[in-house]
Amino acid sequence: MGVYEELQARGLIAQVTDEPEIRELVNNGKAVFYIGFDPTADSLHVGHFMALCLMKRLQMAGNKPIALIGGGTGMIGDPSGRSDMRQMLTPETIQHNCECFKKQMSRFIDFSDGKALMVNNADWLMDLNYIELLREVGACFSVNRMLTAECYKQRMEKGLSFLEFNYMIMQSYDFYELYQKYGCNMQFGGDDQWSNMLGGTELIRRKLGKDAYAMTITLLLNSEGKKMGKTQSGAVWLDENKTSPFDFYQYWRNVDDADVLKCIRMLTFLPLSEIEKMEAWEGSELNRAKEILAYELTALVHGEEKAAKAQEAARALFSGAANTENMPTVALCAEDFTDGRIQVNEVMMKAGLIKSKGEGRRLIEQGGVSLCEQKVTDPLASISASELEAAGQMILKKGKKVFYKIVLA
Repeated sequence: MGVYEELQARGLIAQVTDEPEIRELVNNGKAVFYIGFDPTADSLHVGHFMALCLMKRLQMAGNKPIALIGGGTGMIGDPSGRSDMRQMLTPETIQHNCECFKKQMSRFIDFSDGKALMVNNADWLMDLNYIELLREVGACFSVNRMLTAECYKQRMEKGLSFLEFNYMIMQSYDFYELYQKYGCNMQFGGDDQWSNMLGGTELIRRKLGKDAYAMTITLLLNSEGKKMGKTQSGAVWLDENKTSPFDFYQYWRNVDDADVLKCIRMLTFLPLSEIEKMEAWEGSELNRAKEILAYELTALVHGEEKAAKAQEAARALFSGAANTENMPTVALCAEDFTDGRIQVNEVMMKAGLIKSKGEGRRLIEQGGVSLCEQKVTDPLASISASELEAAGQMILKKGKKVFYKIVLA
């Protein structure tokens, strides 16, 4: 089985421009491909995870990845999948985010000895001459066709800015530039990028008379059709300072039964023959599958040692053991207390378990919060600093699977 057939079997391929040619290139290690990452935050998140795994799979098969950091396109903002305009970032913030991305990508991609490249599109986009761009590139794009693109549809209702309208041209220009500079013959990306990617292949064809190819990968959706990788407290980050290895492990350990095998197939590097055996698993065996998924992905992102510690801590919690060493912690300082007390609701806010006190109040009233194994029934329940100091720590539990250790800073 070639790598292209494996991608198909894992359910990763959504759309391709020329299947026979793409199959030939990737199976024979002849693809020089790129995936773009706009630096909208100082960490990659689960939404980027599948793209990173795809780059790793293809590199293992002898193909050459180019990780394109969007220092230039990040100045505009991708309208794809957005109902409103992205926040404008300063050049300093974008540069800082780019540096953070580089460190995280190196865990997945081997950049040694010319095996992969990491480039920043600010190197060519920031110096473009506007009139020259309009004449040389703008003339290759049909406004009528651009307006039918899926990436613009959601924004058209509320108003698409001219700034965002240019994003497709910028991304297409990236492919054109990478083709000329590095022989990049393929672009991969999420299925929501299809229109932008086609723009790049068309620009290369019209300007250079050459063929280039595009392939989109399936978006990671749960059984309800919603994007995976978000919790009530926000995105699941690859930076352990933003999402701890324990929380990262717990996110995957808690996926729905209906999603676990799909995630194992799409995200892990376990052999397909091994995954096929899991398809007959039911009941408690699905919990075992969730542990496998959580461990494999945590090891990929944070290393096997931290994955093992996260698994040990999770198992200890579910078995009622007292080992809280690797449990996520919320540290309270003197300023958090009023007259020596702090409401449980406020502790949950500080831990990022809820977005509002109203949400916390409803959660408590529904019996979804416990403190030191005792159900919290009063929405105004509080913790005293003296009790916490005497105990050393308290365990806050949300639902059945989310635990936090409360300590004094």
